[in-house]
Amino acid sequence: MPPERPRRTDRGGPPAAGIACGRAIERFLRHLEAERNASPLTCKSYREDLLQLAGFLQSAGCDSPAEAKSGLLRRYAAALHASGYAASTTARKLACMRSFYRFGQREGWVEGNPARPVKSPRRGRPLPKFLTCDEIARLLAAPRGKRSADLRDRAILELMYSSGVRVGELASLDDGDLDLDSATIRIRGKGRRERLGIVGSHAATAVRAWLAARPPRRTAEKPLFTNRFGTRLSVRGVARLLEKRLGEAGLTGRASPHTLRHSFATHLLDAGADIRSVQELLGHKSIVTTQIYTHVTTARLLEAFDRAHPRSGRG
Repeated sequence: MPPERPRRTDRGGPPAAGIACGRAIERFLRHLEAERNASPLTCKSYREDLLQLAGFLQSAGCDSPAEAKSGLLRRYAAALHASGYAASTTARKLACMRSFYRFGQREGWVEGNPARPVKSPRRGRPLPKFLTCDEIARLLAAPRGKRSADLRDRAILELMYSSGVRVGELASLDDGDLDLDSATIRIRGKGRRERLGIVGSHAATAVRAWLAARPPRRTAEKPLFTNRFGTRLSVRGVARLLEKRLGEAGLTGRASPHTLRHSFATHLLDAGADIRSVQELLGHKSIVTTQIYTHVTTARLLEAFDRAHPRSGRG
């Protein structure tokens, strides 16, 4: 049975007794999971952001989020900025706050939406970093040994570059998601949307070598990639192995776990791939997100023109 809605006054105004912050957050998170099909990672992120908001409200004397006015929420936005958060992080936290209060308005524990007037900071959108084809070749060749860890790392690097899979998506892959006969993997992306990723010939060879050498698993799950304890390799574990292999390839500081995905998209577009196809392979909901990679390739063309063309304006 769902929790009882808070009672309103006879005039139809705000609730007579404001809902507690913790209770409001739990109801909102249940709404995200049940009605919006949000992933556990998304719910975890929302919980952390809302607990931070609740702490700010309580320090300002608000026992209920319904007591907050727009002026106080603007002060919260200013406090986030003063804390040194990146503009993108502040924007995410404020978007979470607005969504929370929209839910409260729908549920009836707040009158209006006091978060609506609070503006997010302007965000410059930096071009994604990527590795050149030569740098990718050096990175993929870094795990040279024949130990199971070397074979696993080579398979991971090849698969990430071949499919453009996110690190979290790769860590969640199970044996049943892999179909080497059709050269595809089933990827569960953001919002629990599924898509197919491509397993190229080099990646397929590397994955087969890993499967042949993979030590026995010590988990009821069937993860495709495991750690030295025989359990699922974590996102952090992937980041650590990438950092190690970058060092071996002489590319320390040149990449993050997301850089292989950026390189995958950039190299496809450089080779003439259709942007809609790249959008599908990346699992982007909107093509606007994918278009940033066209900016990368355009920037490279302009740089080459400026460096080489006799009438570019140089000299």
